[in-house]
Parts: sequence; structure tokens; C-alpha cells
Amino acid sequence: MKVVIPVAGMGSRLRPHTHTQPKALVPVAGKAILAHIVDPLISVGIKDFIFIIGYMGNKIEEFINSKYGAAGINVEFVVQEPREGTGHAIWLAKDKLKGEKEILITLGDIIIDIDMKELLKSKSSVLGVKKVDVPGNFGIAEINSEGLITNLVEKPKIPKSNLALIGIYKISNTKLFTESLAYIINNQIKNLGEYQLTDVLMNMINSGEKIYTQLVDNWFDCGRKETLLEANAILMNRPEFKSSDAKQFHKTILVPPVSIGENCQISNSIIGPNAALGDNATVSYSIVKNTIIGSFSEIQSTVLHNSIIGNDTSLKGLSLSLNIGDNTDINFSG
Repeated sequence: MKVVIPVAGMGSRLRPHTHTQPKALVPVAGKAILAHIVDPLISVGIKDFIFIIGYMGNKIEEFINSKYGAAGINVEFVVQEPREGTGHAIWLAKDKLKGEKEILITLGDIIIDIDMKELLKSKSSVLGVKKVDVPGNFGIAEINSEGLITNLVEKPKIPKSNLALIGIYKISNTKLFTESLAYIINNQIKNLGEYQLTDVLMNMINSGEKIYTQLVDNWFDCGRKETLLEANAILMNRPEFKSSDAKQFHKTILVPPVSIGENCQISNSIIGPNAALGDNATVSYSIVKNTIIGSFSEIQSTVLHNSIIGNDTSLKGLSLSLNIGDNTDINFSG
């Protein structure tokens, strides 16, 4: 089974962090968003990946090739330019899907908890969904008493369901899927100015395809600071982050869960809970909690909470909630 992962977006809601890197490479709980997507797929035996790249696509290629070059997977890249929606992104990869009976599509800016084995073993097409409080902000699935999807609507003004599509789609009829893609593209059927995957899937349903839903436990659309920090806190409550050895850091208390990258220097500080430090970060005389700090950043005499600090950043002497991008130098100590 091939996996298609669109990662072409600019991530404008995560600026300034996405001025210097794609959204999919922003770190959460000690690793890039994209790694949270790819790693579980490799663990269940997926070996064939197609990445739809665009904005700073060279950095996506570098990341995948360097991190997974020795993982024994097959990787292909397709450039989406201009970017005209998720349906358009998958359309550009259609030639690489020929002969595939089944495919999996997962968006490159989401982190989800889902039973991947259960999803993949289904003989029918399945869409991941989660119940939400404000369904009008999402693509919505309406289902009947048998659990079959009867209607898909992108950001409905009057929602008839609270089952939001969360960005993972297991397609068991690739031939009909690509035919539906062609129908949407060739007839220029756009919704909200773009070619939507919901319209492609709805065309499949209208053609007789049976598509079901699968509820997910957790879903994080990592496009905003708030959801990024929420994802960081929940993911870091997994067992691997529960215990920490503070002895290696001078006069420092680590309050689990924490994630400390390689070659970090920490002294006279309190780190945690829910603090993630990138590689080669330096922290001294500071308190850091519920915060993500990028690689090669220096934090001194600062109290940080509910903050995201980019790579190669210097911050001294302040107590605030911040959202600072890469390559920033801030000194509040005078």
C-alpha cells in the first residue's frame, strides 16, 4: 500500500515559525510533526511513501532523506505548484498510483492517535473522524444507521453532523478514486476556491462506493500555537517522557514529562512539566514549562510558559508567553 502525504502548504497560521521552515517540520514533543506521521506508518509495515511538496519543499526532501534514508522505505516527491487544494495535490500524484489497489492519504500537518492496524485491515474505504464542538469549521461526514457515510460537506454553514474529517483516508478502490479525481479536476469543481478531497470522496459515494468512518482518540491540527502546545502536552504524557535524570545538569530540577534533545546545556533551572528542548539548546537561571524550545537556542534568566521558541534564538531576562520564530535575538536584560 502506498501512502500519499501532502505537505505543500505555507502554514501561515504558524508564522513566524514557518518563515524559515515548513509547518510539517515544526517540532512537537521532541520531533518534527512529519516524524509523528511517518514513524507509526513504518511501524505497521508501510514502505512506499509519496510526499506532495511545495513551500520549502527542499527542506522536506532533506529531512526525509536524512532521517529515513536507512529505514528501507521507498520515497517519491511530487511538486504542487500552484497549490489549489488537497484534491489537486493528490491529482498531481495520480500517475504514481496506477496499479495500486489500495492507498492511504494522510495530511502532513496533523497528529492523530488511531488504531492504524484496524484502519489498514478494513476491506472498505474508511475515513478518520472525531466528534467536535464547532463542526462548521471542518469537513463533516454524515452517516446512516449502518455507519455508512451518506454525505460529505466542507465547512457547512448549517452542519447536520459533528463528525469532523481529521485528515486520514484509507481508500480501497483506487481506480474509482482516481476517476473521481479526474471528474472533479476536469470539470473544475471547486469549493472555497480549491479542489477539495471531500468532493472527490462524495463523487465516489454517488458512484456507489461504500465508505465508513473510524473514530480517533486524539487529533491535533497543528496549524496554530495553541493546538501545537496542546499536542505537545498530551504526547509528552506518554511513558517515555515520564522519567528524567536531572543529575547530568548542574543545579537543575526536571519536572516530568520533559524532552531534552542531544547536547543540551542546562544549569540553575527548573524544566517542566511539558517542556521540550531541541538539540544543542542552552538554558540557565530559568523556569520553563509548557513550552517548546528549538535547537541551538539560548534561554537565560527567563520564566517561560505556554511558549514556542524557534531555532537559533537568544532570549534573556523576561517572564512572558511568547511565539518567537527562528533566527531571533531578544535581550530584555538591557
